[in-house]
Amino acid sequence: MKRHVEYTWRLREVMAARGMNNLSELIPHLHDRGVSLSSSQLYRLLGATPERMNLTLLGALLDVLECSFEDLCPTTVVATPVRHQATGTEASTAKRDAIRPIRARIHRPE
Repeated sequence: MKRHVEYTWRLREVMAARGMNNLSELIPHLHDRGVSLSSSQLYRLLGATPERMNLTLLGALLDVLECSFEDLCPTTVVATPVRHQATGTEASTAKRDAIRPIRARIHRPE
């Protein structure tokens, strides 16, 4: 089984639970903690799920919103079955050669 992590980004929901309905309410709190982002950067952070994030920004968000990482970004580990592929071992090579057709030989008439 192959395992991968799925997560959801709940920044908008956590902000609403804390009474912050606008992006402009978040900017001064982050600036007080040493994080200065433009409003367009914060808008992208609010609207889409980030793939990468600076730990300083993450820590500032957790501090401003007074929540844990699991509140902001709940994660789940999902196991998916793995397709087995031939590895090139003798057993798989013998099985493959057993069903291989014999090459035809064509001779020109003389």
